[in-house]
Amino acid sequence: MKPTLVILAAGMASRYGSMKQTDGFGPNGETIIDYSIYDAIQAGFGKVIFVIKEEFADNFRSIFEPKLKGKIETDYVFQTFDLKPYGIDIEIERLKPWGTAHATLAAKDAVNEPFCVINADDFYGREAYQKMHDFLTTEVSDKQFSLIGFQIDKTLSDYGSVSRGVCEVDASGNLTEVNERLKVYFKKDTGGNNTPEVAFEEDGKEFPLKADSRVSMNFWGFTPKIFELSAEMFKEFALANKENPKAEFFIPLVADELIKAGKAAFKVIPTQNKWFGVTYIEDKPIVQESIDKLVASGEYPQKLWA
Repeated sequence: MKPTLVILAAGMASRYGSMKQTDGFGPNGETIIDYSIYDAIQAGFGKVIFVIKEEFADNFRSIFEPKLKGKIETDYVFQTFDLKPYGIDIEIERLKPWGTAHATLAAKDAVNEPFCVINADDFYGREAYQKMHDFLTTEVSDKQFSLIGFQIDKTLSDYGSVSRGVCEVDASGNLTEVNERLKVYFKKDTGGNNTPEVAFEEDGKEFPLKADSRVSMNFWGFTPKIFELSAEMFKEFALANKENPKAEFFIPLVADELIKAGKAAFKVIPTQNKWFGVTYIEDKPIVQESIDKLVASGEYPQKLWA
């Protein structure tokens, strides 16, 4: 059975200023999602599931169905604010979605095979999909999950701080801990050192990070067992944060809890690829230039779906 690609595309893009999930970046207006799906098809994935807001459904279908028909199976599921499926009868006021692990739960009735989860607005590179496909077809189990580990200095924006799940990895290559750092950036003053230095801010203080630290860019490999494992966690999280409208249920939080409880291990699959994405509108020309270079080198065709 071919693995499935789950694309998280229900975020609000508050810092970007528009619907970056459907914005054009390739030479013929291709979205970042187009390149992700293209790489997944080349690697051997058999289905793609879009996790979106219900009001975006017609827009997404009109954009992706014509080009994907006959190439890969597609499905659409909706991330909502309805908490009844988790046994919560009260309403909790929120303006933004509950986060990546909650978005993943939205796909539980559409996925019956090993699958990976990615962000809609992140460009990961073909190697990441091939390595994840190999893991999902040979190694994955209900107690052995994975993530693609990017090098932190190959994931940052020049235009502001970003959130990163910083990984601690043991000698066997397994994740031992994920620390969610909400403000990670290149230090402006590197003391005359030409090598960019990385730091994060917490409680108003700055802390250094090793430039080769592995981070999660939200590229995870699971079996459907993850839905059962994370649903109860989400219920507890939502009730504990009913007065905190900005709290988000991140996948790294789930991973951390499963590791500490001994319920699952996570293999960190390293890649040297440079990740790029669009957190800020200023990132757009850099992403376009990066894709143009990949097209010029022959990594991708000029017209992706021709």
